[in-house]
Amino acid sequence: MSYLDIVRSLASSAAQNGRGIATRPRDKQPEEPLELYDIEACPYCRLVRETLTELDLDVLIFPCPKGGNRYRPLVENLGGQTRFPFLMDPNTGAALYESEDIIDYLHREYGDRLPPGRGLASRLRLVSSFTASVPRGRRGLRARPAGLAERPLELYSFEASPFARLVRERLCEMQLPYLIRQCGRDQWMDWVLPAVRDRLNLNYRPSQRNRRRLITITDMVAIPYLVDPNTGEERYESASILEYLDYAYQEPDTAPRAV
Repeated sequence: MSYLDIVRSLASSAAQNGRGIATRPRDKQPEEPLELYDIEACPYCRLVRETLTELDLDVLIFPCPKGGNRYRPLVENLGGQTRFPFLMDPNTGAALYESEDIIDYLHREYGDRLPPGRGLASRLRLVSSFTASVPRGRRGLRARPAGLAERPLELYSFEASPFARLVRERLCEMQLPYLIRQCGRDQWMDWVLPAVRDRLNLNYRPSQRNRRRLITITDMVAIPYLVDPNTGEERYESASILEYLDYAYQEPDTAPRAV
């Protein structure tokens, strides 16, 4: 990971115009995680992921990059078409293509406010989502050789995090399924960098459920945080996580290596 990668990812976050950062936690959560067949670099998929962060909904991601052979065929078998995004909700049996239909469904089923309109505002969101794809080029778009994961990894993330994006891109390219544990910001102190919170001795008490969980298991909150149940590895810092993924899943179609 280079300094340029970080700058380009920050540019992508800026193009999202603040979407995919804040969340409005709800007491009621789906009993089972939603399932999203997704391409990280896809502007339409990004709109859905932004909504999932905003509604504080964890989601099981099945990466479907171009050239991928693990989950793309499954999408056609399940829905009859190879199009993305494709959402399945095991809690209701719903299965949907089309980002706008998925966003409307998520707001109706799990939101506490009306879905966004489909007029000019919707077109502007789509334009900014396409713009957000430009700085990253082909990252998170095409498959690369990688080993298999028997169980999905877990990534503590929120959609517009520039550092979590770098990890999600790699997971997509490697076709590694993962559960996103949403960590959107819902109070002012969430916006303060962890190093600054520590230096100022701020008594940080997160209210968002997955941020509270991070405090419990690691005694800190920083995004991204990866948990790999296949090896027992747990890591903060995007550069360290990328290094781990490249090592643990470098061999095509083999079990992951312990680190």
